[in-house]
Amino acid sequence: MGKSSKDKRDAYYRLAKEQNWRARSAFKLIQIDEQFDLFEHENPDKVTRVVDLCAAPGSWSQVLSRVLIKGESFGRRAWVEKKRKEKEALDRVRNGDKTTTATSEEDTDMAELKPRKNVKIVSIDLQPMAPLEGITTLKADITHPSTIPLLLRALDPEAYDSSTSSTPSAIRPPHPVDLVISDGAPDVTGLHDLDIYIQSQLLYSALNLALGVLRPGGKFVAKIFRGRDVDLLYAQLRTVFEKVSVAKPRSSRASSLEAFVVCEGFIPPSIHASTDALKHPIFGGVAVPPAVSADGNVGVEVVESENEGRPVKLARFAPAEATLGAASAESSQTEARLLHDDSLASVTPEPLAYKSAGEKFAVENRWIPRFIACGDLSAWDSDASYTLPPDHVSLDPVQPPTAPPYRRALELRKEKGGAYGKTKLGSLGRA
Repeated sequence: MGKSSKDKRDAYYRLAKEQNWRARSAFKLIQIDEQFDLFEHENPDKVTRVVDLCAAPGSWSQVLSRVLIKGESFGRRAWVEKKRKEKEALDRVRNGDKTTTATSEEDTDMAELKPRKNVKIVSIDLQPMAPLEGITTLKADITHPSTIPLLLRALDPEAYDSSTSSTPSAIRPPHPVDLVISDGAPDVTGLHDLDIYIQSQLLYSALNLALGVLRPGGKFVAKIFRGRDVDLLYAQLRTVFEKVSVAKPRSSRASSLEAFVVCEGFIPPSIHASTDALKHPIFGGVAVPPAVSADGNVGVEVVESENEGRPVKLARFAPAEATLGAASAESSQTEARLLHDDSLASVTPEPLAYKSAGEKFAVENRWIPRFIACGDLSAWDSDASYTLPPDHVSLDPVQPPTAPPYRRALELRKEKGGAYGKTKLGSLGRA
């Protein structure tokens, strides 16, 4: 969020600099929290370990630091808490306790803003990010398997013994995290189909990391581009989360394809419980290359099992009318042959799997997640351009880009004596 923004009349752009945020995207996380209570404000001890993926320039990490560590409140939640304090102070005045009103409010504020020591936040991004208070920053690629040990070591440094050898060894399994958020998006090309595909692969990489570090019942929030086949993403997320919703914050432009999937109630797959499985994503993304045999062919050796191909009794879901009455045990089971012994370890047959093709693909069987507009509808409109006041002063960005990809272009323009395409050579020099 630099001074060269194409639209300085954007209300959230100016409000972010006035409230000391690094980017306007901070309001998106605040508004999503207002709707879904990501940070468990009533029970702060439930969310103490958070991973922020694709964190640069650090606006979402800044929200985590100020909310989870410092205990601050923003947006509608801050307004509600302010009204509650005013009501409590008014009740004390009506009860005749006028002397301790000011001191009790100051004590309450000091107790809420006391820094918390048990919060662990790790931020990862491919670009360098300026440090933040209480945030562990990693410069790594979330699509590469080498990021996994770096993340686990950053979450629990005391769980690794680095004194024995050059490669630290794990003493105990790391503690899981309560929340994983991702605001990452690729550099858009303008080709919507290509941008949506790249964004989906980035989402799969973020989900792959979340599957290995989230605790049961944890939450996952990530940016998506709503395209033609976005229902596939929703269905895949639904397999490992109890509840999946789609959120559109008020600060997100309505003209943009972006939205945020809010996944609650993480269900860890039993087959992929170990951290080694993170190198082999179950939904896609970048993984380690497959094994290559001596003759150059890509293949995996198949180990024959003595139980392979044996018939196995599978529990079958009873129809709705049978659940009300007495259903026999024989009618609720069927035989199937398993290719592997662990095929039923984490897979539960769905009722649609036993229906005919006409019933399986019926319109009424389609699962559609909730689409929720987050934020106060009477707040600033992110698509509108508001008239600047006469005494408006353009503020400097809170945190300038540390390593922008266009730095070399700016240096070349500065050498030729101009900026934004204007040089001393004129149109001939620019051509």
